[in-house]
Amino acid sequence: MDGFDVIYTEHFTSVYRYVYSLCADDMLAEEITQEAFYKALKSLDKFDGRCRLYVWLCQIAKNTYFSHLKNQKHQVPESEACTPSHSLPNIEAAIVDRDTAWQLHKRLHRLQEPYKEVFSLRVFGELPFAKIGELFGKSDSWARLVFFRAKKELRRDWDEPSL
Repeated sequence: MDGFDVIYTEHFTSVYRYVYSLCADDMLAEEITQEAFYKALKSLDKFDGRCRLYVWLCQIAKNTYFSHLKNQKHQVPESEACTPSHSLPNIEAAIVDRDTAWQLHKRLHRLQEPYKEVFSLRVFGELPFAKIGELFGKSDSWARLVFFRAKKELRRDWDEPSL
């Protein structure tokens, strides 16, 4: 195995989980992660070691994801264009689940940074606190505290019937 194969093998799963925490879509996370590793391979000589390799890879992945969002902003999502409405077996359950998810995302959107990102990385990306802390250049204790505060804020917000 050459050097980049080792990097790919060691970091692919963690970077994929990070991207998944951003988009919550298996196929998109896979595509973005692959593209991020391709970009990393092309610019590996620019890695200066000021941060950990994992953090650098996640930064590339995050920028790749945001570029993807920017490019897709004006296009109709394939799922909306191609999915017939009769394919949903239980429309009432789907609406309730979608509504609950929408309410959670609205509340998440209102959280301040870094609470929003730390919560998403932990819950959706299933990243350990040590990795989250590393992404921010902080300790795992910091990540735990921020996650706890984010959960507390979301619970308080959820109990308020203002939405």
